[in-house]
Amino acid sequence: MKKINISSAKQSINNVEVGEGVKIYDFVNLYGCKIDDGSKVGTFVEIQKGASIGKNCKISSHTFICEGVTIGNGVFIGHNVSFINDKYPHAVNPDGSLQTEEDWKVEFTEIGDQVSIGTSSTILSDIKIGKGAMVGAGSVVTKDVPPYALVAGNPAKIIRYLKSENKEQK
Repeated sequence: MKKINISSAKQSINNVEVGEGVKIYDFVNLYGCKIDDGSKVGTFVEIQKGASIGKNCKISSHTFICEGVTIGNGVFIGHNVSFINDKYPHAVNPDGSLQTEEDWKVEFTEIGDQVSIGTSSTILSDIKIGKGAMVGAGSVVTKDVPPYALVAGNPAKIIRYLKSENKEQK
């Protein structure tokens, strides 16, 4: 991995660890994150500090990956997917002062290997999505998703289990 910094009209990349063969398209905002070998990051994507993208992932355009999100290997993230790292966000403290990083605690989200997350899905914080799971387009994931489950809806519910080579289906 090597660290890169690029600031231009088309990209803002600061203190990002990048593996071999990573492709980063124009109009991205990446800072303090890690992107492993062979992954692709589409246009208009933001990946915040402390987020981690595994090997051979595809992050489609207009996606927001916030601090506290860990994405495994071989993961597909559709267009306009948003991750959340705070269940109860506020702009100000009880005294009316603007909140800073010190005023809240990051809630972590873990995406397993070979997961697919459909376009325009929202993944709430403190969630684990198991290996090989699939999230249908437009879903709102509010609780953990078991390995190889297909979930969809708002809130996302298990539709069925996908076949796996490991016979881990229920």
